[in-house]
Amino acid sequence: MMTEYTVIYERGDTNWSAYVPDLPGCIATGKDRADTEKYIREAIEFHLEGMHLRGEIIPAPTVEAGTVSVQAA
Repeated sequence: MMTEYTVIYERGDTNWSAYVPDLPGCIATGKDRADTEKYIREAIEFHLEGMHLRGEIIPAPTVEAGTVSVQAA
């Protein structure tokens, strides 16, 4: 079964990072956005597998992200 989790990507000075608000502790970093997307997908799968093996309840996605345009001062 496919489930979609919201991922937040942040650009740093020399790399990218990502985290999943619905899965605390599930993070990844990479040299660019494409690498980071690959690594966070792997991190999510690993995180969920670990939760399953420990008998924990897998949380349903609840977080949504969006953007808002505003006039800069």
